[in-house]
Amino acid sequence: MSIIKINSFDQAMRKKYWFGLMLFGLMSNCNPSANTNTSGNELLGAVECSIKIGDVTFTKSMNNAKALADLQSNKLLISSPAKSDYFNEPDGKMTYSNAPLLLTKINNAQPFTFQLKVTPTFKDTYDAGALYIYQDEKRWFKFAFERDERQKTRIVTVRTSDTSDDNNHDVADSATVYMKISSDVKTIGFYYSLDNLKWQLVRLFKNEYPTELWLGVSAQSPIGEGNQVAFEECLLTRNSVSDFRMGN
Repeated sequence: MSIIKINSFDQAMRKKYWFGLMLFGLMSNCNPSANTNTSGNELLGAVECSIKIGDVTFTKSMNNAKALADLQSNKLLISSPAKSDYFNEPDGKMTYSNAPLLLTKINNAQPFTFQLKVTPTFKDTYDAGALYIYQDEKRWFKFAFERDERQKTRIVTVRTSDTSDDNNHDVADSATVYMKISSDVKTIGFYYSLDNLKWQLVRLFKNEYPTELWLGVSAQSPIGEGNQVAFEECLLTRNSVSDFRMGN
């Protein structure tokens, strides 16, 4: 009798085990939070869109960017809501990820150059227009034209890997700047120009991003009531600058 009881118990436990696995699988498939974004091929919270400017079509919208974008001929206007930003505090205590962001996918195994003319409205401190290299919600790089604490308009970069750094670069005393991101697969350079002729190096670093990667544009207003940014003359080519110091 004892042998029969043990076998019956084993069978019952097996049924519970497999039922539990099936239930877990169903719950995982129904729960969006179970699909974590680690490879860059799925963007958490993104929705499909098709917004073309120049030779670039943005196919993903984050934080309602699709509804906040207005395409006027060859000019793309993006309006940020109040208190909108992308920044993970260095101490890890706060994360801000509500700025509208339009993204286009690229093959990072090939060289590329991404360039736009950027004109923010600059109403409040930290208002900015920005270009992005975006892998996922914890790994991205912001290249911004921003209004600083002294009300100067300057070039700013924010590199994020779980937490963000924050780098203030040159003051750009202009309503508009040209901004460029370029990669030869191994190295990435950030550049800006006031006339689209002479380029200033901002930051140079190793390309450690995965093959599938996203480039984007965004508007932000971290402490203000909103900011509109015009993006024009958008170019995306499959080659890099020839001189990473000079940006040409």
